[in-house]
Amino acid sequence: MKKRFYLLAGVVLAVFTGCHVLAQNVKTKKVVFVIVDGISSDSKEKIATPHLDAIAKAGGYTRAHVGGGKGTYSQTPTISAVGYNSLLTGTWVNKHNVWDNDIKDPNYHYWTLFRFMEEQYPQKKTAVFSTWLDNRTKLVGTNLPQTDKLQIDYSFDGFELDTVHFRHDKQSEYIHRIDEKVVDEAAAYIHDNAPDMSWVYLEYTDDMGHKYGDSEQFTKAIQMMDDQMGRIWKAVTYREKTYNEDWLMVVTTDHGRDAKTGHGHGGQSDRERSTWIVTNAKDLNANFKSTPGIVDIFPTVTRHMDIHIPKEQAFEVDGVAFTGKLSVLSPVVQKSAGKVNVSWKAAEKEGKVKIWLTTTNHFETGGRDLYYLMDEVDVANEKAELDISKYPSGFFKIVLEGKYNSANRWIVEK
Repeated sequence: MKKRFYLLAGVVLAVFTGCHVLAQNVKTKKVVFVIVDGISSDSKEKIATPHLDAIAKAGGYTRAHVGGGKGTYSQTPTISAVGYNSLLTGTWVNKHNVWDNDIKDPNYHYWTLFRFMEEQYPQKKTAVFSTWLDNRTKLVGTNLPQTDKLQIDYSFDGFELDTVHFRHDKQSEYIHRIDEKVVDEAAAYIHDNAPDMSWVYLEYTDDMGHKYGDSEQFTKAIQMMDDQMGRIWKAVTYREKTYNEDWLMVVTTDHGRDAKTGHGHGGQSDRERSTWIVTNAKDLNANFKSTPGIVDIFPTVTRHMDIHIPKEQAFEVDGVAFTGKLSVLSPVVQKSAGKVNVSWKAAEKEGKVKIWLTTTNHFETGGRDLYYLMDEVDVANEKAELDISKYPSGFFKIVLEGKYNSANRWIVEK
């Protein structure tokens, strides 16, 4: 009997020890994404940025874009708040409805990263560190009925309204001082508290671009920004080395600058649309290497944080993750004579792709769209032809649903 008891005890101990080791190997996932305002890709690339380079060495650097589909239904102004909301919702302006910095009427039916996070993981902590209060109160929409009174667990913002401690000056040095305060707090808070999802926003680079264009002052502002990224990166690496945490850090910008002087932005010139992404992510895929969009950060974050996007909402996301496996990339839809020709690039040539169609857009007002399954083909085919002769609508939403991701395109007829 004793031998059997010892044998059973040994088995229990082995199972317990194995589970304990497995638990130790499962790292807690965290994310911090940073928007540094108004730095075109060419501006960044001509200046030494050793701290951003250190982050990229752990993952990668790529040129990226904003502005949606140029000349299409999704063309998006290259303006600050517009870009922020494209990152937060994974959609272009035709969906999120933030057309300028006034942020008059965001469409909160397109949920932000923070809303998905709080909905699915209410026990996890969120944080916003920002040089502009409207990022939290209007874009994220904290405490609004439209977002079900969404709350951020920790916020550090609104200092632009404090004219006593940050007296406004024509040179915008007060913005630099606010940026510094925001960065110091973000780095310290990440170091000590490690919120699960953090957004850091800094403004000074865009101010210098507006005031001085392509200039020594703009260059200096970018160098200051790089130093600030070094402080946040130091806090992230400390957490990874000291605790059992797996951090995704993404640094990007919201728009480029005008081609003539660098003073302005907002249009669709190549330079205004041309941005960049720096990340420590390891599993970078083909999308990262082919000029991703700012909307692609959204699905990359949700993938890292194991946030599930329900199908109806996933069908609206314009972005495609730049980490991990993908099924479909770069879909193209063309309508003629009662047919729609659909093509795409197959990233992983395995499985099928389902092609869905709806002729309504009830989603934008909180309703539901009825999707019809038009075809199901091998993803490796990279093309399909849809018969839409029975659908006389001048509006079509087409979604390609693959094993690893979905991608959507609209046809909007005048």
